[in-house]
Amino acid sequence: MPQATATATDTATAPSAAPTPSSRRPAAGSDFAPLLRAVKGQGLLEHRPGRYALGIAANLTALGSVVTALVLVGDSWWSLFLALPLAVLWARTAFIAHDAGHAQITGDRRASRMISLVHANLLLGMNEAWWNDKHVRHHAHPNHIDKDPDVGVGALVWTQKQATQREGFARWLTRNQARLFFPMLLLEGIALKIYGFQFLRRQPARERVLAALLLIAHVTLYATLLLSTLSPGKAVVFALLLHAVFGLHLGLAFAPNHKGMEMPDPDGERWGHLQRQVLTSRNVRGAVLTDWFLGGLNYQIEHHLFPSMPRPHLRLAQPLVKAHCGSIGMPYAETGLIESYRQALAHMHDVGEPLR
Repeated sequence: MPQATATATDTATAPSAAPTPSSRRPAAGSDFAPLLRAVKGQGLLEHRPGRYALGIAANLTALGSVVTALVLVGDSWWSLFLALPLAVLWARTAFIAHDAGHAQITGDRRASRMISLVHANLLLGMNEAWWNDKHVRHHAHPNHIDKDPDVGVGALVWTQKQATQREGFARWLTRNQARLFFPMLLLEGIALKIYGFQFLRRQPARERVLAALLLIAHVTLYATLLLSTLSPGKAVVFALLLHAVFGLHLGLAFAPNHKGMEMPDPDGERWGHLQRQVLTSRNVRGAVLTDWFLGGLNYQIEHHLFPSMPRPHLRLAQPLVKAHCGSIGMPYAETGLIESYRQALAHMHDVGEPLR
């Protein structure tokens, strides 16, 4: 989750590496400059530490309340119902770690990393360094088949070329990946922790020690809480249910963002920052509840254009971005939540078509 610390200014001046379809006018680098000036002029890149402090305090209080309730209910199957609110609060914790990693909360790099470490490693058992490595590359080249790890070959694939290279069980999986997508998300909560532990060996020694200590502390505290409150059987069921709902929730938040959007041709022309971020991203319409449920990631276009923009400002920036895209004739993708899932699943279904 955390630590994609590139700012809008950084990404605007970085060399673009993704191509543009021949049917679309290439966006000059200067296309982004007027929008950046407008956003800065309205103070939308300024930090909101007070707002975030209240949000963090509220989230920690809510987490403490659920833990207290778990202890009070004790060794009862009724305790399993507490896995749902705890999973939702874990997702809020992940969103805070994500925002801290993007330097949205504060411009102090050390403070941002500390917030990320506490929320990701300690509270969630997820290695913020692993997510940082993956997420920075995604933000730099979204949907680029050679450079974005989110569209690399894994349990799922994202192009028909990738699909045709699958063999054995992976081939069956790809053939059915659209219908299996949501069930597979139930395993994501556990997978995220495994990836984090595996990444430890790639970290510098000093970082590795701190990250490992926090990850081990999470596992120890979490296991102690469950085993001191529930019987071993109930503890295992609670942990599995919690991680399943947590993984599903995160997947529901991330799935609409880029799946089914344009994927640059690695051998085509280069795209500028505005084009690279806008054409590969999809916004999800909604009100306060949608913003809360998706952690502000429903403003994916604005988030990708201005990764260091505080989450409360994304909604305010949207009219500026949408109007600017309209003025230069650039498509701006926005849809409802259910339709966003339909489009993502339709893309996954089409990718598996050659195997059917």
